[in-house]
Amino acid sequence: MTPRFSLPARAPMLLLSLLAVVLLPLAALAAGKPRLPAGPAPVAGSDYIEIDGGQPYAPAKGKIEVVEVFGYTCPACARFEPLVAAWKARQPADVKFVPLAAPFGGMWTPYAKAFYTADSLGLVGKSHAAMFRALHEEGSLPKSQPSVDEIAGFYARFGADPGRFANAFASAAIAARLQQADQFIRRSGVEHTPTLVVAGKYRVTGASPADNLRIAEHLVARERAAKRR
Repeated sequence: MTPRFSLPARAPMLLLSLLAVVLLPLAALAAGKPRLPAGPAPVAGSDYIEIDGGQPYAPAKGKIEVVEVFGYTCPACARFEPLVAAWKARQPADVKFVPLAAPFGGMWTPYAKAFYTADSLGLVGKSHAAMFRALHEEGSLPKSQPSVDEIAGFYARFGADPGRFANAFASAAIAARLQQADQFIRRSGVEHTPTLVVAGKYRVTGASPADNLRIAEHLVARERAAKRR
């Protein structure tokens, strides 16, 4: 005789519970909810530096700010761009990612002004990655001493009126944004690019680009947990 097996009376409930354990994390991920950070927790002094009295660059209610201090002419920033763009796309809605062009002087400043001008005209989303390509792959823009016409001509590819762009580029409003960025960078102790600053409180000092993103994700999770207390 073939033995008969019967499921316990509670089996349907057990199966539903198991399905919930499997499916709820997937549903949370699909809804853009926070995930647990991967890798070991960061260590103060080696993975990040606490900024004394640090404040976010552009505070927004309910948001955790992650600033990337970068420079268009910086080769390391060009290599970092695809990684940080993919990381940004994975973040939940409570993370506010802010690219901040560093006006370090010399060849840095014209392209920092270009970034803030493009941002004021709503062009950064279209042009950010393309600017890195123009400088580091195509060579279609000079890294040193670009003219306003050359920069405006680049942004014309993304819908900018060259004359309007040139006027904004030379405006007091853009000069003020350069000054604001410089003040934040100095206050945060940023000396090189790319550098991530989380919530205005932590300057990330990881061993590699991927390590910096791991550390940033842990610090974001820390800030999120602190807000819930």
